[in-house]
Amino acid sequence: MSVVASFYPMQFLAERIGGDHVSVETLTEPGVEPHDLELNAKQTGRLSEAGMIVYLKGLQPAVDEAIDQSGAEHVVEATEHTELSESGDDHDHDHGDDHGDHEGHDHGDEDHDHGDEGGHEGHDHGPLDPHLWLDPVKYAEVAEGVGKAMAEADPDNADDYADNTSALAKELRTLDKEFSDGLKKTSTSTFITTHSAFGYLADRYGLDEESVAGLDPESEPSPARMKELHGIVRAEKVNTVFFEQIASDRTVKSLAGDLKLKTDVLDPVEGITKESRGKNYLEVMRANLAALQKALGAE
Repeated sequence: MSVVASFYPMQFLAERIGGDHVSVETLTEPGVEPHDLELNAKQTGRLSEAGMIVYLKGLQPAVDEAIDQSGAEHVVEATEHTELSESGDDHDHDHGDDHGDHEGHDHGDEDHDHGDEGGHEGHDHGPLDPHLWLDPVKYAEVAEGVGKAMAEADPDNADDYADNTSALAKELRTLDKEFSDGLKKTSTSTFITTHSAFGYLADRYGLDEESVAGLDPESEPSPARMKELHGIVRAEKVNTVFFEQIASDRTVKSLAGDLKLKTDVLDPVEGITKESRGKNYLEVMRANLAALQKALGAE
């Protein structure tokens, strides 16, 4: 069965669940910023011919439009299989809190509310945050939806799809436990990133993401936002600012230079390149966990 995936996180699910029964191609090549993707006529044509399409609505407007017009029979849309939260950097944590008592705090598996703010100006995602794959629990829910859809589209191989889905969901639950245990006791709960990709991860593990650019990785922060970040760095004892390999890191490095902070990579796993800290989603997420542990002073 030919499967077209919108970008890497959907490609990873399709390949792992489909196994030898599918051939998977992605619309977003490695190293390309998925938010800005424009499709050519050849890619649009492949959508119409695909045995299945796996995509995430709300992240790539050009892809959403092309799929709506494709007439494809078997389409899996990720957000139909898990609950999305509102976007924004305000995760209902009080920045005035002394995070000295954060040590020993059990983050558990609570689902925190993302707050009511729609993020910073410049993004066009609407009120919901699409970056659900950075929460292993939500990603596992999407995996289960993909597995069921593959079984419906190709019933002769339904048992294999079910087995592969179960195995992948188990791996994602293991990853979730590693994050939960690894970030349970930290000296600060606040981390700063290039853009607001990590809201679900922050909420899952009781952390507080502050982003420079909001949901759009290419937008420029206002002077007021930069001043606000300076205050957050001092109040929350932040020592590291994270950048991404695909998105521009100029503003992040400027902030780090101004405040004499370290820089490190926190990868939103939107694509795998030679520079990625791992060969697949699971490896890169574990590299992200190690980076967070170091930056947050995990015990």
